[in-house]
Amino acid sequence: MNCRVKSGEWRVASGDTDHASRITHHASRITPSHAAFSLMEVMIASFIFFMAIFAILAMISNVLRNARSLRRVELDAGMVAAQVSNTNKLTEGTQSGDFGNMYQDYSWEADQYEIGTNGLWQVDIVVHRRGLQKPADVMSIWLFRPESKSGFGPRSR
Repeated sequence: MNCRVKSGEWRVASGDTDHASRITHHASRITPSHAAFSLMEVMIASFIFFMAIFAILAMISNVLRNARSLRRVELDAGMVAAQVSNTNKLTEGTQSGDFGNMYQDYSWEADQYEIGTNGLWQVDIVVHRRGLQKPADVMSIWLFRPESKSGFGPRSR
């Protein structure tokens, strides 16, 4: 017996119609629902996918948090320069201080002196870190403060 499938229908070459009816009956039992995924299979696959995505996101979050904690923030003298430049009057001499709770290991010194008779001042700023001989940062700024008066006159360095 020869059976051929042509565009979805079964044809029997011999005269066995009883066998042909069994073949067509079996072919009609394969419905489109058997060819697709069931709702339960889709839900399980979605669950596995989302669990993997959330695990990856948690791992990335932990890596970024650890990298942020390892980052060492360097302190520069610009913070002191901003504080000194906010005042309108300077006094000749040396000032010192620290950065409070934010940078507990750091302290600063600022040497202020007039470099001309027209009110031009130079401020030399040195930032120190506890336990180190070498300064963490050094900066010199010039400020024009004609209202400030020096007690010693022009100073050359």
